[in-house]
Amino acid sequence: MEMEKKLKPLMFVGTGSDVGKSIITAGFCRILKQDGYRPAPFKAQNMSLNSYATPEGLEIGRAQAVQAEAAGIACRSEMNPVLLKPTGDQHSQVVLNGRPIGNQSAKTYFLETDRDYLFNQAMKAWHYLNGKYHPMVMEGAGSISELNLRDKDITNMRIARETGAATFLVADIDRGGVFASVYGSVMLLPPEERDLIAGIIINKFRGDMSLFDEGRKIMEEITGKPVVGVIPYFHNIRIEDEDAVPLALKRHHPVQGKINVAVVLFPRMANFTDFSLLEQISRVNLYFTHDISAIREADMVILPGSKNTIDDLLYLKSTGMADELVKAAQNGKPLYGICGGYQMMGTEIHDPDGVEGKVRSVKGLEILPVTTTLTGEKITRQRRFAYREGKALTNSGYEIHMGETVLSGGKPVAWFEDGTHDGCLLNEHCWGSYLHGIFDNREVVEQILKTVSPGFSEPIPDYLAFKEEQYDKLATHIREHVDMDQFYRLITHENQGQ
Repeated sequence: MEMEKKLKPLMFVGTGSDVGKSIITAGFCRILKQDGYRPAPFKAQNMSLNSYATPEGLEIGRAQAVQAEAAGIACRSEMNPVLLKPTGDQHSQVVLNGRPIGNQSAKTYFLETDRDYLFNQAMKAWHYLNGKYHPMVMEGAGSISELNLRDKDITNMRIARETGAATFLVADIDRGGVFASVYGSVMLLPPEERDLIAGIIINKFRGDMSLFDEGRKIMEEITGKPVVGVIPYFHNIRIEDEDAVPLALKRHHPVQGKINVAVVLFPRMANFTDFSLLEQISRVNLYFTHDISAIREADMVILPGSKNTIDDLLYLKSTGMADELVKAAQNGKPLYGICGGYQMMGTEIHDPDGVEGKVRSVKGLEILPVTTTLTGEKITRQRRFAYREGKALTNSGYEIHMGETVLSGGKPVAWFEDGTHDGCLLNEHCWGSYLHGIFDNREVVEQILKTVSPGFSEPIPDYLAFKEEQYDKLATHIREHVDMDQFYRLITHENQGQ
């Protein structure tokens, strides 16, 4: 690759949600890194319950953390300056520049929030990154052709216009209607935005690729835009997902002959990627469920994080799952909680300031001897820790929570370098921790699996090395199905590298 080439910012936008923009953005971050550039991801506004703590202790969407990892750089809050974290069907916590600024209804956010202020904050973040990285690799949100939201856009074509980005429209052919969705998305744009569309990427193709040769020609004729790639659906590349949409495609039931690990499926579950390493172990069948019988049949149960701990706890009680979880703990079935799940396992949760809603206090599952008080201050930080009685700080995770938990018994789960600690260990079968990513560590995973199968000896992957391998596989997959020469011509500034 000729490094004297000056590349335009590039942007991947979609015909709709869940068309694969996040994964494709991550793939191109890795490709550009491999080709000698220093790319950085950017998404002005993201809506997700899957978030991550930056090294500076700020919060961003998990997808941008993944994309930064693919680019080989540390993530920063500037990569996702506006993050919306749904707290209910109509309300979200608004995180600006890595810190929460309050909860708003969708109506208030879109109709009353100063959109120009948010856009200016997003562009301030963009300019900071653009001064340090080349090129910027940006991602849009949802569909680019939501006409009723066009004047409120701060993350799609308004960003493309402002940055002069070479913009690629991603369409999901697997869901059907690809010609209508692509043609409609392009033609509903005003001319100045239509001109920014550099090309089209057809994603999630299944079957014989040659069957779409005619389709590619037709699409180019009707839109006037080149189809730069048709990317096949893949099953053998594991990239952490942005949100819980793909959960519908995961297993939801136990499998005979496996170590069955049930993750309780809350309505407001957060950070479902906490279990990605467990999913890579062949003897483990990890599944997400809200079915009592599937919890009863599991060998191990995990309570994940939650964006609304009290509401999700009340949901457990109303469905009878709470009683089943208490019974499981009493019978010695391994039961572990992360963040909100850890809070639920305690004796009480207090919310004196109404951080989560109108309920000011609720009894927990009374499994762990801890009491939690929710507070308005959000703790976000990365951690190195020693697990249980260990001395070496060989494990890593991160905290994202609002609340303080006080122990009246048990032992800590994790110890930090400064002598402070986290979590409550009742016994080897039962503990809770605030540490997201705790199950990404081989020491932790090996210990919990041995509580179920003492003779467990399967090698546990090095998760960081595994992820690096997956980014490289994704880059190879995209290269094989995208015209990379055409791609580079489209994103190279004119009169350079010609």
